[in-house]
Amino acid sequence: MQSIKAGAVQFNHAPGNKSANLSKIAAFVKDAAARGVDLFAFPEMCITGYVHVQSLSRSEIDDLAEPVPYGPSTQELMSLSKKFNMTIGAGLIERADDGRLYNAYVVAMPNGQTACHRKLHCFISEHMTSGDTYTVFDTPQGCRVGVLICYDNNIIENARITALMGAEVLLAPHQTGGANSPSPRCMGLIDPELWESRVENPKAIEAEFRGPKGRGWLMRWLPARAHDNGMFLIFSNGVGIDENEVRTGNAMILDPYGEILVETCKVDDDLVVADLDASVLEMCSGQRWIKARRPDMYGMLTVPTGKEEDIRTVRCMNNDEGAPLEATSSPMQ
Repeated sequence: MQSIKAGAVQFNHAPGNKSANLSKIAAFVKDAAARGVDLFAFPEMCITGYVHVQSLSRSEIDDLAEPVPYGPSTQELMSLSKKFNMTIGAGLIERADDGRLYNAYVVAMPNGQTACHRKLHCFISEHMTSGDTYTVFDTPQGCRVGVLICYDNNIIENARITALMGAEVLLAPHQTGGANSPSPRCMGLIDPELWESRVENPKAIEAEFRGPKGRGWLMRWLPARAHDNGMFLIFSNGVGIDENEVRTGNAMILDPYGEILVETCKVDDDLVVADLDASVLEMCSGQRWIKARRPDMYGMLTVPTGKEEDIRTVRCMNNDEGAPLEATSSPMQ
């Protein structure tokens, strides 16, 4: 890996307004370029909006969706990538050739190539399908990058396989924090009034963002994904009102020891930038532990326990069976 400068964004998207969201993305890219960023990560489905999609019909979601890489949003990302010589990732809804709809994350590179990750654990709508492929690719800046979208990162096997496929940097775009989780000790809703009154009473909303509904929850597991797998991790997230929830931002970049290189607690749109020093990878714990693996002992990992449930069932949504996950690199598009 070559040492690079990376950036992560948190921003409050406009539901269904792709034009407004792309304009905000373009402004962030221009700012990041002035700071010398090589690899830049925006949040999950930030181009289309997120939570409002759960109440849309199939045809309404299809109206928001686009093909990748020939759709206008991907083309805009590719144009920005080329103009600013920057690798840029952002989330949208993909319409595949067979008509299926995916929560997707497009990474545009200045050499004209793109990579696209389809969320492996998609539950925002019964009309959208979960992906079945791990996504790892090389960038023109000389690093190997993997992508896992939001809930994908919660499943430790996903992070491990991404690392085993050679990922040195993990892009982790989210729409999280302040969620109405089924677990009584995981996140929880934030009063929207605290967001609306953030200028007059900043301490109240800042406490929620930094507490167990936001940063406190992330710190239980996010550094472990970086540390245990020996990867840099770029966490991007929504911030502010997202329909009936309040996203908590907390954009951050972690090193392969799980140490936070840079983060923001700003209660607003923001970006953070950090240098990724490639020399840190060589002797980090995760890289050494991967070399000590005993794969002959791990057969049980691929044997169903009988306790597995489709994520839509877990989230009290309609079941949508898909093909088994497949550990292959995402094709360049």
